[in-house]
Amino acid sequence: MTKLNRILITGAAGSLGSVLREALPGSCNHLRVSDWNDLGAAADHEEAVQCDLADRDAVANLTKDVDMIVHMGGVPVEDKFDKILHSNLLGFYNLYEQARKNGVKRIIWGSSNHAIGFYPRTETIDASVRPKPDTLYGVSKVYGEGLAEFYFDKFGMETVSIRIGSCFPEPIDRRMMATWLSFRDLVQIVEKSLQAPQTRHLIIYGVSNNDQNLWDNRMASSIGYNPVDNAETFREKVEAATGEPDRHDPMFMYHGGAYARTDHFEGDG
Repeated sequence: MTKLNRILITGAAGSLGSVLREALPGSCNHLRVSDWNDLGAAADHEEAVQCDLADRDAVANLTKDVDMIVHMGGVPVEDKFDKILHSNLLGFYNLYEQARKNGVKRIIWGSSNHAIGFYPRTETIDASVRPKPDTLYGVSKVYGEGLAEFYFDKFGMETVSIRIGSCFPEPIDRRMMATWLSFRDLVQIVEKSLQAPQTRHLIIYGVSNNDQNLWDNRMASSIGYNPVDNAETFREKVEAATGEPDRHDPMFMYHGGAYARTDHFEGDG
């Protein structure tokens, strides 16, 4: 594998960004890590930059001399629109536009299953379906996928949009038996996205090799993604800790789980 010179990880202080921060140094000569929160001390191979992606000038500097970006920054859950606007819309646009100006080849980023969260669980879908977001957070991921498509078609800047399922050390409820992405498979899907000779704009699902699955992930084979972990390993533990699901509960009726049943986050019904 040919090393890239410099990779930027945004959201590097977050749960998934931290995993990738530890795993990706072997993929590049220089690893630039960024977050709006404290990043701690930089390792010898790192350049640590605290940055708010809504600050256009700061993002212009952040993306200089970068070959590829792994974007895990932004608001990671449903929240008030102003917060999502700040990070997931404005910050996302700034990242793409400044990356374009600085000649970044490719962005790999954490989209979400909540971009398609209102599909019923009775349907197995691939990544070509039209979006059906379940929250404002999900809407922000649809926006991100659309912006990524525009930047490829207009400017030739490549993207891998990874619709992450449920990325935890192990599945913690029955829904995650179908949506779980292990940390090991997260690292693999990002590394494969970095190494692929060409991606254009590729939308794939971030999910492990679970016996239960909501998503046809054949498009991920184009980058060589071959997940090794399976939520089935944890079935006995999960079922012992959780009761039988109510099949009429929106949490178990839709791909988005609990996000499909939540009230509007702004609190006005």
